[in-house]
Amino acid sequence: MRLQLSSPDNRKIQKSIAITGSKSETNRSLLLQALFPNIKIENLSNSDDGEVMQKGLVKSKGEVDIHHAGTAMRFLTGYFATQEGKQVVLTGSQRMQERPIKVLVDALRSLGADIEYVKEEGYPPLKITGKKLEKSSVSLPANISSQYISSLLLVAPSLQNGIELELVGKITSVPYIKMTLALLGQIGVETSFEGNNIKVSPRTNVGDTTVVVESDWSSASYFYSIAAMSEIGTELQLSSYKENSLQGDSVLANIYKDFGVQTEFSNNTILLKKTSEVKSAHLEYDLSNAPDIAQTISATCLGLGIGCHLTGLHTLPIKETDRLAALQTELGKFGATVAIDSESLTLTAQSQLNNGVEVDTYNDHRMAMAFGPLALKADFVVNDAEVVSKSYPDFWNDLVTLGFGVKEM
Repeated sequence: MRLQLSSPDNRKIQKSIAITGSKSETNRSLLLQALFPNIKIENLSNSDDGEVMQKGLVKSKGEVDIHHAGTAMRFLTGYFATQEGKQVVLTGSQRMQERPIKVLVDALRSLGADIEYVKEEGYPPLKITGKKLEKSSVSLPANISSQYISSLLLVAPSLQNGIELELVGKITSVPYIKMTLALLGQIGVETSFEGNNIKVSPRTNVGDTTVVVESDWSSASYFYSIAAMSEIGTELQLSSYKENSLQGDSVLANIYKDFGVQTEFSNNTILLKKTSEVKSAHLEYDLSNAPDIAQTISATCLGLGIGCHLTGLHTLPIKETDRLAALQTELGKFGATVAIDSESLTLTAQSQLNNGVEVDTYNDHRMAMAFGPLALKADFVVNDAEVVSKSYPDFWNDLVTLGFGVKEM
């Protein structure tokens, strides 16, 4: 599906949007529910990732295909490795078969798991034969994707002796680790996180518990970008959000102050208010704890004609696509000068954007959505626009609600 995007006639937007539950919280909660069926979940994400996670968790044999869902690949690897009597081949898209998983497999094998590589060493597909794991001590590099770490932590309470996890080196993506531990705490599991050591105690059962999934802050980022590029007086109300969020991307509320956007919290909603123009010609952020908003921030800066230097992006090359390379290419189509290395991106300020660009999305939902708000500044086409269904199926409809022109070609 190719979509032609154009700006709303009224640049002072005042609308309300209800955003689906976080896929990060959804997939963690679904795995815990599979281990402890007394858990009920409200405000589940309606994303593709959430759907493949639900379908995967009910399988006990045969092939489990999670398509592009990286979170599901990591979480289901830990889940199936600990489930006695289940034997599956866990696979995904061609891109998923290029994304490394050796660190997690090695950690699970050190606990006694039976996992074999079907094709290339270190990459999916995986043949997993579930076993009772009795060992409890394991170590992982601290600078890897938090999803590897969370995969172990989520299955830990179901293990006979829990888990004692040592993280070696400087820890990144701390908020996502804390999200996992907080969800474990909500269902009554004892945990500790001191220095580089995490302990999760075993638990045989959980009483009736309801987990309410907060809406996705990553999805909110695109509306922060819209507010930043809109006229002063723009107000966007988004639900359902908490001021004491578990999600690392909630740092948006602080970051977008630099773009003239204020955030007001009230009754599980946030109100984004454009109160001033951006005051700096160049902004710098370390996004080690929130790398998923790098695409949004760089696109916002492009639209506002300012430069930025974003660091802490070492996990982006192994996402749905190499997001740093993809950003360099797609921002460049609008006329931007972009420099990248293995963990950073630098955008040079420019005043004019090229019109009529065709943005490619690389099977990456965030590439499509991060560029969407730029329609406030230039008309362009988004190729393979349906990729947003991975995390936010209603995205294009919600842009129409705000007055954007969204026309299928």
